[in-house]
Amino acid sequence: MASGEDRQRPTLETEVLDEAAMIALAARLATELAAPLVVFLEGDLGAGKTTFVRALIQGLGHPGRVKSPTYGLLEHYELGAMEVLHLDLYRIGDPGELEYLGISDLHDERSLLLIEWPERGEGALPAPDLSLRLQEAFTKQGVGRRLSFYAHSNSGIELCRSIKAML
Repeated sequence: MASGEDRQRPTLETEVLDEAAMIALAARLATELAAPLVVFLEGDLGAGKTTFVRALIQGLGHPGRVKSPTYGLLEHYELGAMEVLHLDLYRIGDPGELEYLGISDLHDERSLLLIEWPERGEGALPAPDLSLRLQEAFTKQGVGRRLSFYAHSNSGIELCRSIKAML
């Protein structure tokens, strides 16, 4: 997980985005992703984590439905040379439960791990390259989301540079 210092100072923060703008950003970001990569997605219930992941996976070329792994914990997508593993750990009671998913066996040089609720798997997950914190924010136009990106590796830093250029 990111340190408390990282939590206080995001590497990059967006203005408030409506859902359409957030989806468009995720789809554009997909073109910049390269395995291996671990992305943590954090935020309250309804913050837009799954919506963001759906847009990423579709932006990577998945033509079908992208369902939430809330009940199955893990969804797997083969996208050419990249393997995408989407985990939702909301229902995990203990990080030790992740052993049964075999994440260490699934995660390799061609995998992109997208992990919602990573704090519930603390100590059992690989270190993130990038963390994304989604927070509800209000504007005159209505409710939107502020996205805060935290880079934890060189790959994360490069992604933040790419995102900044997209904004």
